[in-house]
Amino acid sequence: MQITPEALEAEFSLTTAATRLDFLSRRDNGDTALNTVRDEDADSWTTLLHDQTTLDVHESLELLALGEVIARKAHDSQLVGIRAALRGGAGWEDIAAALGVTPQQAWDSYTESVGRQLDADAAASARELAGTRPGR
Repeated sequence: MQITPEALEAEFSLTTAATRLDFLSRRDNGDTALNTVRDEDADSWTTLLHDQTTLDVHESLELLALGEVIARKAHDSQLVGIRAALRGGAGWEDIAAALGVTPQQAWDSYTESVGRQLDADAAASARELAGTRPGR
């Protein structure tokens, strides 16, 4: 089985994917050395102090794919958040500040998500909720 975001996206919820990503990222020591050899006494308990955990190739690829799954799911959740904010009376300035972008970028991202994620009737309603594109 090839590890891809598409394969893992169907398998993991956002919460489960984030938990697994956190687990894998904590297991790796971040060492960049290849094939290091230590000459230590195998019978000494102090060798346990030097044990480092590194991810194998399968786990490393899973970590990368999970990061992409989480990014995609988080991006898709923006539509829900923006619609809720608009229904609650937030303006594009407030929404843009929460996303760390300009109001124009927030509106553009929202309308792109509406077209990609919603059926025609829901998209029309969502576009009406958005109003006109904010000016500069």
